[in-house]
Amino acid sequence: MAPHNKKSPILVYSMSARLASVSTAPRPLAAAALTAAALLASGCATGPQANQDDPLEPMNRAVFKVNDTVDQYVAVPIAKGYQKVTPEPARTAVTNFFSNLADVGNFANNVLQGKGVEAAETLMRVAINSVLGIGGLIDIATPAGLSKHSQDFGLTLGVWGVPSGPYLVLPLFGPSSFRDGVGLGASFYLDPAHYLDPAWRNSLFGVNVVSTRANLLGATDLLSQAALDKYAFVRDAYRQRRQYLIESGSGKLPAYDDEDDDAAAPGTSAPASGPAPAPVKSTTTPVDSSETPKQ
Repeated sequence: MAPHNKKSPILVYSMSARLASVSTAPRPLAAAALTAAALLASGCATGPQANQDDPLEPMNRAVFKVNDTVDQYVAVPIAKGYQKVTPEPARTAVTNFFSNLADVGNFANNVLQGKGVEAAETLMRVAINSVLGIGGLIDIATPAGLSKHSQDFGLTLGVWGVPSGPYLVLPLFGPSSFRDGVGLGASFYLDPAHYLDPAWRNSLFGVNVVSTRANLLGATDLLSQAALDKYAFVRDAYRQRRQYLIESGSGKLPAYDDEDDDAAAPGTSAPASGPAPAPVKSTTTPVDSSETPKQ
């Protein structure tokens, strides 16, 4: 069965979106990313280029460029190697396994948001896939009609009325905000892997990152072609996407990809349906695309 995974060019630079739902990341790594962002923000918030829409833009662009370089020269080659040597059924099983782990946090956040039906369906997904799906390696719940309702604690805070705060690019974790950064840290405690021995937890984190990046390889070129200024495109799309999820309450992602991407990303499922948000409109003047490495 195909893994339950939403591919989007935004997620190529938004590892936090995936890692917040399957928070197998080691706590020191996430803490270091948040701390580094906070220290850098303190020196950039009052800079001459600060603006209301993205007051930390100079810092964010610098971190984005570093993340982009790491992605191009480290993450992408590893993901391509993984995709080349690992049979598709095995990759599908890995994706399904982490999707099942993510549903534990999805259940908790649906409960916290008062979404009883979604919470019940998610709990049934975990039970069915964990037992009949051999620990989540096979996704039986989706074909059975139990939809996935992806949530994270950042979205929960948004539903509760907590403002997002300034846009923030976290080292290695990608696009976020002050609210979503707090949500990312809190999500660790909703993840079963958090309570494993650190060696196992860190190993799961590494496999999850490689698997996720491999599933998104087909979206890389699409993002590069989508805008002259990748930073502005990712920022605006990320904020619109998060606001869409908070306001719609559907837990489904708007489609940012096209049909051509399906053939380029084996092992991924079709985009989730749902009303699309308003077109992405960049709020900054496009810059020379040579500022960021092409993937």
